[in-house]
Amino acid sequence: NTRLSTPRLSTPRLSIKNRLHITFYEEKNFQGRCYECSTDCADLHSYFSRCNSARVESGAWVLYEKPNYKGYQYILSPGEYTDNQLWMGFNDSIKSCRVYGNVWKLRLYERPDFGGQMVEWAEDCPSVYEAFKFREVYSCMVTHGAWAFYELPNYRGRQYFLERGEYPRHTDWSATSAAVGSFRRITEF
Repeated sequence: NTRLSTPRLSTPRLSIKNRLHITFYEEKNFQGRCYECSTDCADLHSYFSRCNSARVESGAWVLYEKPNYKGYQYILSPGEYTDNQLWMGFNDSIKSCRVYGNVWKLRLYERPDFGGQMVEWAEDCPSVYEAFKFREVYSCMVTHGAWAFYELPNYRGRQYFLERGEYPRHTDWSATSAAVGSFRRITEF
């Protein structure tokens, strides 16, 4: 179980390792007011007015220029970003963020609209048939992380990217058929 904490305003400090964590700074070179975050946040504007540097301790983070995960997107992996130009920022506006870290979980359904047998899974799966005794996935809920579905076993064939959300039909992840031979977690961008 991963405990997600509420983002908070603080002074710079070393973070606890193995925890999803990013620190936003208003000024370049980790100066000025900072804000620590360890979970998705749809509206950051009340915590800081601009973002010119960031320190990513763990997790892969997607930063958005506007609230509610809109606008320009910037993908940051663990590291130090002394200037927003290092993540190719067009400006100093970061108003929302999502984390893709060390928690993955999805639910597979053998029928459309989340019907039939349901299986919850949190690991890579090289063969859907061997693991679950069915070859087709008609609907899916991704509750944590991002996943790649493959048409064939052993991570072969057409690939489909699924992020957190509900997929009532296989066409919602752009598949032309419900065949899912294997799937795995996306651990790095």
